[in-house]
Amino acid sequence: MFNRILVASDLVATPDAPVLSAIGLARQQGSRIFLLHVMESASTENRHQVRHFATDETIHANPAYEATVAQALARTYGDHLAGLDHGIEVAAGFPWEAILQMAAAVDADLIVLGPHSTRARDKGVVRTAGRVGSTVENVITRETCPVMVVNRPAQPDQLRFRQVLVPIDFSRACECAVCFAARLAARHVSRLQVFHMLPVPPYPKYSHEDFIADSEKARKRLETLCSPYLEGIEHEYRVRAGSMPHLEILKSATETETDLIVLGSHTKEASGKWYPGSVVERVSYRAACPVMVINDPEVLIRWEGSVAPADDAADDHLIHVLTGRVSR
Repeated sequence: MFNRILVASDLVATPDAPVLSAIGLARQQGSRIFLLHVMESASTENRHQVRHFATDETIHANPAYEATVAQALARTYGDHLAGLDHGIEVAAGFPWEAILQMAAAVDADLIVLGPHSTRARDKGVVRTAGRVGSTVENVITRETCPVMVVNRPAQPDQLRFRQVLVPIDFSRACECAVCFAARLAARHVSRLQVFHMLPVPPYPKYSHEDFIADSEKARKRLETLCSPYLEGIEHEYRVRAGSMPHLEILKSATETETDLIVLGSHTKEASGKWYPGSVVERVSYRAACPVMVINDPEVLIRWEGSVAPADDAADDHLIHVLTGRVSR
C-alpha cells in the first residue's frame, strides 16, 4: 500500500522514534524508504547558516558538511536499514518546505513525522505541550498524501494495523479518513472501530434515556456515511458521550488496543486559514500508537513550492485517497 515512504527527523546521532517506526513499516510493506534530515538553521535570514549537529557551533552548510551529516545518519541507522531499499538526504531550508519538496521529488505516498521540535528539545522535553509542532502542522495543511505522526517507537505488531480506530464527526475530511481506512483495512485485514463522540449537554435534564436515543441516531448516521466504503470490512460502530473529543478518542484507543488512529484534519478559523484542529493536535502528541492524518483536499493551503496546478489540487487528492494513485 505504501511503496515510497518519506520520514524526516531533526536528530542525527540518536535514533528517532518516527524513523525507527517508518523503517519497521517499510520492512513489513516492502517499501522504499527515504530518510530526510533538514539541517537546523542558526539564522532566520540565512537558512544555510546552521548549527553543527555535534558541536552546536554556527557554520555555513556546504556539500562537505552535508556529506558528513549523511554519513552520521548512515551510522546511526545502518543496522536498522540493512536490506532495505533506501536513500538518505540532507537539506538546508525551512523543514516543512524541504519535506514537501522531497515528497514531490520521490512521489511519496506516506510521510512519517514526529511531534517533537527544536523548541521542545531546548526546554528539555520531548515536545511542546499541546502542539504537534510547526513542521508537522505546515506539512499536514499542504500535503495531499497521508501523514503519520509518531511520538514513540511503534512495535512491529502495531505496524500490522490489525485494530484501527477512525473517529468521525461527519465532516468531509472524516469521510476521506473512512475511505483511506477502508483501503488500509482491506490490505491489512484490519478491524475498524468507527467512533463518534456525542457532546454531553451542560444541563441536568439530559437523561440516560436521552443519550440512548441520541446514540441510536448517531449510529444510524454513521452507518449511512460509512457503509458504502466498508463492505467486506470487519467493523464496529462505537458511540460515546463526553465533552472533550480527544480524551474520548484516547480512551477508546486504549480499550480496543488500537494499533493506528486515522483522523481527518478539518478545523477552520474565521479567517479561512486551515490548520490541524485541536483534536488532531491533542491526539497526535498523546497517543500510544501512530496517528494517520488524512486531509480534505478543499482545505489544503497553497504554497509557492507546490507542483500541482491550483485547479487540480482537489482532484489530485481525491484520486490519492480513494485509489492510491497520485497526480502531481
